[in-house]
Amino acid sequence: MKIYVVYNYGQYNHLIHRTLRDLGVETKLIDNTTPVEKLKDLDGLVLGGGPSLDRTGKCEDYVKELNIPILGICLGHQLIAKVFGGEVGKGELGGYAEVTVRIIEDDEIFKGLPKILKVWASHADEVKKLPESLKILAESDICKVEALKHKSKPIYGVQWHPEVYHTEKGVEFYKNFVEICRR
Repeated sequence: MKIYVVYNYGQYNHLIHRTLRDLGVETKLIDNTTPVEKLKDLDGLVLGGGPSLDRTGKCEDYVKELNIPILGICLGHQLIAKVFGGEVGKGELGGYAEVTVRIIEDDEIFKGLPKILKVWASHADEVKKLPESLKILAESDICKVEALKHKSKPIYGVQWHPEVYHTEKGVEFYKNFVEICRR
């Protein structure tokens, strides 16, 4: 099992890497300029968070060209929406804070998790509008698109950071992604 984490200059990218490693996954933290060809043998890919969509290197190419499960975290979530024609804009709340998220659609990524989670998230930027090819899996009072999934591909995104201590059931969330990558 090999799942790499794309470093998009976010402060928590190393924690994603460590969480996967602790779950027994072969993982690496890679530059977002890594050529797509070097990622073809992966079982999955996580697009880490970061400060800005204009600093995501080749991440759009990864989403468009790789035929593997992909998970976007925060900025990675926003990038997935943008790639498929969605809109990203400023959120009403910037900075990191605890957010109560409601899972509104059952999915294997949330298997065994409660319908309401307290998570750690920044909403400086957020997905404002989803394209037809994506669906909403979770929402909060401050953001309509807290989690998304592609309707026909194993591509997911969450606005929050499951890898941090402040997020409930974060390790279980990553275990579910690893299981999706095993198929």
